[in-house]
Amino acid sequence: MIDDPFTWLFGQIVRVRNARYDSGRAEIRRLRLPVISVGNLSMGGTGKTPFVQTLGRWLNAQEIPFDILTRGYGRNTRGVLQVDTAGEAAKYGDEPLLLARTLGAPVFVGEERYEAGVAAEEFAKTSARPARVHILDDGFQHRRLHRDFDIVLLAHGDLRGSLLPFGRLREPLRSLGRAHAVVAPEDLAELLAEPNVWHIRRRLVLPEPAPTRPLAFCGLAHPKQFWESLADIGIYPVGTFAFGDHHKYKSLDIALVQRLAKQYEANGYLTTEKDLVKLQGMGLGPIMAPSLMIELENANARFKGMLEAAGVK
Repeated sequence: MIDDPFTWLFGQIVRVRNARYDSGRAEIRRLRLPVISVGNLSMGGTGKTPFVQTLGRWLNAQEIPFDILTRGYGRNTRGVLQVDTAGEAAKYGDEPLLLARTLGAPVFVGEERYEAGVAAEEFAKTSARPARVHILDDGFQHRRLHRDFDIVLLAHGDLRGSLLPFGRLREPLRSLGRAHAVVAPEDLAELLAEPNVWHIRRRLVLPEPAPTRPLAFCGLAHPKQFWESLADIGIYPVGTFAFGDHHKYKSLDIALVQRLAKQYEANGYLTTEKDLVKLQGMGLGPIMAPSLMIELENANARFKGMLEAAGVK
């Protein structure tokens, strides 16, 4: 089957761009500290943020200080900013704010992650716990910044997906050759021949007490995964509603979910952690967000090998 011309053109652009970096014709800038990148091939839905949380919690347990560099997708600001945990998602992006609040690590947003990294290293000079490693969030395609270890998460749809603009893949599967580790669910990992596949399991953890008749809503690339994860832990919402990925909530959205809750006779709301940070102060309650936990097989061995390969001292 021949690709449509737009998909073919996008693939050619990606191929030429990667070839420029692979050959050294495009500049790659290097920070002083090692960089570990967590990224993917597709547009959302692979669990990058929960995986960064898993990695960050492990680093915290090992008492290895780190910071996080990210673009800050969806924010209404520009330039390099350090995330204030008391701030708003609109200023920094929902995922950076969530990471800063849950991990207690410095998070820097910037279109140019090298500049964000420079700011992070300046901050570290006066920090009581200076970072020893940068975590680059959503960094696989950001090749302008050198990374010492590339982690790529795969979703089920990636193996049979097609490139943008009509598919969801930002790069073809052969780009996995750049990755030091490929992270995939257990059932998907069995289909891959890559020797560097890390197996994961996902599970939701819901605070108690949970609503007995919840209305569930979210703004995700793949909302069906959220509904299925709720069912896996025995939660069956009386109704569901999906907004667009990284949705910015307004008063009309709140009125909509309130009408749906009344229609379905719900006694509370369930949403995701990324959505919840954008809903504070909007008068919607009772509302809670289950935590998506990523369980990595042989996590200690995997992460210790990663630090050694990246040269983290």
